[in-house]
Amino acid sequence: MAPVSRALERLIEILDLEPIEKDIFRGQNEAPDRTRLFGGQVAAQSLVAAGRTVEERAVHSLHAYFLRPGDPAVPVVFSVDRIRDGSSFTTRRVVAIQHGQAILNMSVSFHVSEPGFEHGSAMPEVPDPESLPTWEERIREVGDKIPEEARKWMQGERAIDFRSVGGMLMFGDPAEEGEPSQIWMRTNGTLPDDPFLHRCVATYASDMSLLDNIIRRHVKGFRFRTVMMASLDHALWFHRDFRVDDWLLYVQESPAAASARGFARGQIFDREGRLVASVAQEGLMRPIGKRGESDGKRDESDGGVPL
Repeated sequence: MAPVSRALERLIEILDLEPIEKDIFRGQNEAPDRTRLFGGQVAAQSLVAAGRTVEERAVHSLHAYFLRPGDPAVPVVFSVDRIRDGSSFTTRRVVAIQHGQAILNMSVSFHVSEPGFEHGSAMPEVPDPESLPTWEERIREVGDKIPEEARKWMQGERAIDFRSVGGMLMFGDPAEEGEPSQIWMRTNGTLPDDPFLHRCVATYASDMSLLDNIIRRHVKGFRFRTVMMASLDHALWFHRDFRVDDWLLYVQESPAAASARGFARGQIFDREGRLVASVAQEGLMRPIGKRGESDGKRDESDGGVPL
């Protein structure tokens, strides 16, 4: 068993929500010193809240909308509506609330285990994760080229180990127009044998690089800081069980962008080559003016949660 990093310990802690009333939970935040909450954190906590109201059924899909920027200094309250308990499927709606306002709205569906037809896309041939540079090695390569506003987050201890097959925008690598990005990922430590926990942590990790694929087709190197980016929604489908503390290949691409919005999608494969989950996300992309403000009128509803 691999030792659990402090960052992963903290992630597990914030996913252990506090029940404060029937179907109402409270969650702490991963990094109170950030300017906004990370969307993957709120999405994963919302999934935990929904799962606390369901027994003996596995989550198979979730659809979330980021409504307002989250405040890292304030705990998030999660209210769960028991929409339906059917013979095969269970549906929940979760609203994440801060300062009396919704910051995220999520629908979650759970399904009983039953046999059926099976097929899946083939995993692309890529180098083994052990042959690729670690996140820390890439940090040492770029050194002080990292924008100051991103330096603390990028140089800090991480709950998820990412190893990119190609370049990554956040390291200043050149754009690879039209080419999907391929990233190996796993937790920095071994998790308990709880399939639901593994899906919750995968939800957290799945939001960490999707927006890159939209913007990398339009900017080069570290120029991504000239664009205001925010996640607008996030959808995830789980096809079969997997372990997020073993290597997973996250293949991502962005087929379209228009009207200051971009669309990205991803496929997650386990090391045996099975497609275990699919992801989709739309993000806001606004060029930042000379004064550091986005062009155009800002509306509270498009606040999203930044990468």
